[in-house]
Amino acid sequence: MALFKSGNPSLKNVFEKVGRATDASQAMTVNGTIGKTGILLALVAFGAIVTWNMFGSLAYSGFVMPLFWIGLIGGLITALVITFKKEMAPYLSPVYAVLEGFVLGGISVMLNAYYPGIALQAIMLTFAVTTMMLALYYFKVIRATQKFRSIVIIATAAIAIFYIVSLILSFFGISSPMHAATPLGIGISVFIVIIAALNLILDFDFIEQGAEYQAPKFMEWYGAFGLMVTLIWLYIEILRLLAKIAASSR
Repeated sequence: MALFKSGNPSLKNVFEKVGRATDASQAMTVNGTIGKTGILLALVAFGAIVTWNMFGSLAYSGFVMPLFWIGLIGGLITALVITFKKEMAPYLSPVYAVLEGFVLGGISVMLNAYYPGIALQAIMLTFAVTTMMLALYYFKVIRATQKFRSIVIIATAAIAIFYIVSLILSFFGISSPMHAATPLGIGISVFIVIIAALNLILDFDFIEQGAEYQAPKFMEWYGAFGLMVTLIWLYIEILRLLAKIAASSR
């Protein structure tokens, strides 16, 4: 199989664990994954619209923060279950999408109140970056080789550690430069946005390789879930970057 000749032997273990579909009609496809991704995007938008509309209502504005925390904690738990139980992806991915929609809606509407129009700008930039990365992947300008994969995964892990350290420091009243609207803070955000965008290449490659391997149909949902995780991260980081730029110009 071309999968095993690719630069990504790490994917071999993933697909060997789930096996191949016994029937071609029950195998993962790229188009099927795209369709599932569309469904998840619609559910994220639904959840975001719910919290967005609540923020502007005197009767329901008090529910925004509870929904935000429910989405944040529930989304994390759901994502962990899907990650370790991939066969649950068809059932839990839609739940994850709605929960994350609550989170994105809460963050977006609050920042948009401070910086009008920032949410729409973040959405447009996220769409533009995703389209650009898809084009770069499709025309093989950027290839998901094992070396590329290793660099992106290490950088992503380093960012995750940085997040955790910053959170711990905040408990002691120490502010991390990543939150500051300074040239350094903006530079950190630009770097994180770049790494989030490069993760899209890994997602595209995972979906294509899964279809080539003829992984089971439920892996379409898992592939769509993985892509949604990256898109949500990318959107949040672009939103944070725009907020820092707006704050620094005031």
